[in-house]
Amino acid sequence: MAFQQIKLYQTGTFVAGNRLLDPEQRSVQARTGRSNSLTSGHRACRGCGEALGARYVLDAAMRATDGNLVAVNSTGCLEVFSTPYPESSWQLPWLHSLFGNGPAVAAGVAAALRAQGREDIRVVGQAGDGGTVDIGFGTLSGMFERNDDVLFVCYDNEGYMNTGVQRSGATPPAATTANTKALGGTPGNVFGQGKSVPLIAMAHEIPYVATATVAELRDLEYKVEKAMTFRGARYLHVFVPCPLGWGAASADTVKLARLAKETGLFPVFEAEAGTVTEVSKIRRQVPVEDYLRPQKRFAHLFGDQPRPDVVARLQARADRNIARFGLLPEGDE
Repeated sequence: MAFQQIKLYQTGTFVAGNRLLDPEQRSVQARTGRSNSLTSGHRACRGCGEALGARYVLDAAMRATDGNLVAVNSTGCLEVFSTPYPESSWQLPWLHSLFGNGPAVAAGVAAALRAQGREDIRVVGQAGDGGTVDIGFGTLSGMFERNDDVLFVCYDNEGYMNTGVQRSGATPPAATTANTKALGGTPGNVFGQGKSVPLIAMAHEIPYVATATVAELRDLEYKVEKAMTFRGARYLHVFVPCPLGWGAASADTVKLARLAKETGLFPVFEAEAGTVTEVSKIRRQVPVEDYLRPQKRFAHLFGDQPRPDVVARLQARADRNIARFGLLPEGDE
C-alpha cells in the first residue's frame, strides 16, 4: 500500500483534505487541476460507493496519462446513473458496451488505437461485479489471455444493484438479496459459491493485479497510476459499498469499506505476473460482526433467532484471508 507520513502537529487537522500540503504531495482529488472525469449531474444514490470509486479511478488515470484516455463502460449501475439519454456526466471519451462484452470492446479500442499509431492514448474498461464476475467473465479472461493493453476495473458492490439487488458471483455468503432464500434454516446466499476474480487474474499471470477500497483514497490513486506504467492487461478490483442494496446508512459507505479491510474479509494487495508483491496490512483488527451489523442484508443473523454459527463461519473466512495474505503486522499474528 502506498503511504506518506505527515505529522498533523506540523500541518493541522486540515491535512485530512490535503489543502495544507505542498501541491505535489496532494491527492489527485485535492488538486485544483483534477479532471472531474465523472462530474455533477449524475443520478447515483446518496452515498454511492461506485460513484466515488469511478471518480477516484478515472481522475487518477487521467492524471497519469496527461488526459490521453478512453473509457469503455459495460452496462450496469455506473452506466445507467451517469448517462440517462440524452445526458452524460462523463468528461472524457467514453463508450457504452453491452453487459457482457466490455473487456472485448475495450480490447478492440486498444487495438484500433495501436493500428492508428496512437499508443499514447490509453484505455480503461470498467464494470460492476455483474459485468465482471459473471456476464463479462469470458471476455475478461480472453482479454487477460491475449494480454491486451487495457486496465480493466471492477467496481464490486457485491450484487446486481441496478436491476433490483440480485445475487452475483461476488455476493458474500449469508447476505440476503432479492433472489436468495428468504426463509428456512439458512436464509441468504449459500456458502461455497462465487469466485475471486483477483485470484483468477493472477492465475493468468498478467502484468499487474491489485485490489483497493474507496476508504483509502491515496492507495487507490497510487494503484491506478502504477497500473498505467505497465503495458498489457491489468486488473483492478475496487470494493464499493452500496447503501441501497446492502441496507446500510448512506453516511457509512467509507466506514463499511474500511471495516471490510480491517476484518480481513476483503484483502488489499498487489500482484505482478501472478505473484503477490505488496499487502496492505490491517491497522486495527476488528471482528466481522462489526462489519455485518450495520447492514440489513445480514440482519437475520442478529434477530430474534440469532445465528452465531453463521457469523463464526464468516469469521473463519476472514481469518483464512488474514493467514493467506499475511494481513496482520509482524508480531500480531
